[in-house]
Amino acid sequence: MAMEGDNAAYAELSPEVQHNLPSPRKSPPPSDTEGKTTHVRFLLSNAEAGSVIGKGGSTINDIQSQSGARIKLSRNFEYFPGTSDRVIMVSGRVDDILKAVDLIMSKLTDEFYVEDGVQVDPELKIRLVVPNSSCGGIIGKGGAIIRSLIEGSRASIKISPQDNFYPGLHDRLVTVGGALDEQMRAVDLILQKLVEDQHYLQSANAPFPFAAVAYNGMNYGPNGTGGKHQNNRFPNKEDRSSSVTIGIPDEHIGIVVGRGGRNIMEMNQLSGARIKISERGDFMSGTSDRKVTISGSQQAIHMAESMISQKVASVTEQIM
Repeated sequence: MAMEGDNAAYAELSPEVQHNLPSPRKSPPPSDTEGKTTHVRFLLSNAEAGSVIGKGGSTINDIQSQSGARIKLSRNFEYFPGTSDRVIMVSGRVDDILKAVDLIMSKLTDEFYVEDGVQVDPELKIRLVVPNSSCGGIIGKGGAIIRSLIEGSRASIKISPQDNFYPGLHDRLVTVGGALDEQMRAVDLILQKLVEDQHYLQSANAPFPFAAVAYNGMNYGPNGTGGKHQNNRFPNKEDRSSSVTIGIPDEHIGIVVGRGGRNIMEMNQLSGARIKISERGDFMSGTSDRKVTISGSQQAIHMAESMISQKVASVTEQIM
């Protein structure tokens, strides 16, 4: 879906581009930073990236035209380390960036997270990629700044711990949750802090360094599967097909399958494994967990398990 269209996505727009996207929602009151030039990076699943790009880059071109911002995506199968998600970078003036992010998130919400006019679980969250050196300016002394950001936006804001598993990774994830208006207000407030940080502005010079990071830490093969073997060469035993069966609570099967089977198809494609879920009422012995059988090579199984765990964790995190 997003393989051939990516190059077109980077092309500059012509004046006659037709606009068929919804108008952006009303922006918050103008801030002193709205005219300054900066960037924001956040994560998208492969399916979400394909939706944002559109056929031949048409959707991403429309978003750029409407907002005035510049949008780039990491290449297919170039993921943020430890995830199966691509990185999107939106750059330009702060107010243009906010318009573009609003258009992107509105489109994804309507396409993936709303059914018959009702929002479905889990809610869409914005996962910002922020340099370690800039996170202090968001957290503040004793957490004072992040508390004010939460109070000012009414959104939830969580910053991931620094990950030492991937040598060379100098970024952390700032996850923003809540209603879309709340998320956009939080992104605005966060950008107001980041635009004053010279270290953050310099990070735009290398927007997608993660492919090299992944190869230094956990090597990724051509189909995006991972294995902890140096030089990206896997022992023959890794290529042998096998299967494992894990238990997933019945109430969480929906998020694993996804709307119209979208999630499970994407995980099959990205991992190279085959994921099969037992019929209703067919549980792991002595539990109410459905059987999820994963077949394929060892590295494909490992990646599929990790992706399934991420999906389930996104639901349980909301409940908590």
